[in-house]
Amino acid sequence: MSDAKASAAEAVESHVRAFFEGHAVEVVDCDLGPGRRDVSPDLRVLVVGPGPRSDGWAYVTAGCWAAMEKDGHGLEFVMTAHVRDRRFVELMAMIASYHCGGHQLDLEHSVPIGEPWVPGSSCDHLLISLPYFHGPDLEHCPVPGGHARILWALPVTTAETEFRRRHGHEALEQLFDEAEIIPTDPFRASVV
Repeated sequence: MSDAKASAAEAVESHVRAFFEGHAVEVVDCDLGPGRRDVSPDLRVLVVGPGPRSDGWAYVTAGCWAAMEKDGHGLEFVMTAHVRDRRFVELMAMIASYHCGGHQLDLEHSVPIGEPWVPGSSCDHLLISLPYFHGPDLEHCPVPGGHARILWALPVTTAETEFRRRHGHEALEQLFDEAEIIPTDPFRASVV
């Protein structure tokens, strides 16, 4: 890893640790496997335990910005969940691989997971959204020579993804607000 890329990943980690002060944070190295390792060779997922900011778990990528930045700007991703599970680390590695492997994700994009978020969940897609659960203080992360934007990978249903395609992102978010969804509940009902 170049010094600049290492510094960027360290800056993301420092930012996450500062934002989640009082929470345990574990760094999990992710090997994306042969053929995908080169797209983000030093990807890590920061696993944030419950604490003063949230009683749930947060999983944050560190390494996407370093692999994909353009003019000093790039993305990282956060997912919130109800428990600690290796499954969520693997989903964050999948998102990173997808994003860094030529399918550049951005705000309002969605990604099919290919199976339920957790067994028995109707959520089988991830919607890239603003990190409403954590706010702009997590979203905006300074890194040397630019900034990373940390966006939320929110588990959603196929029906919600199709609704968003037909009616727009804002219309879907309005339905989420009206239904007062609990984003960490893998068994929540679809709002559509």
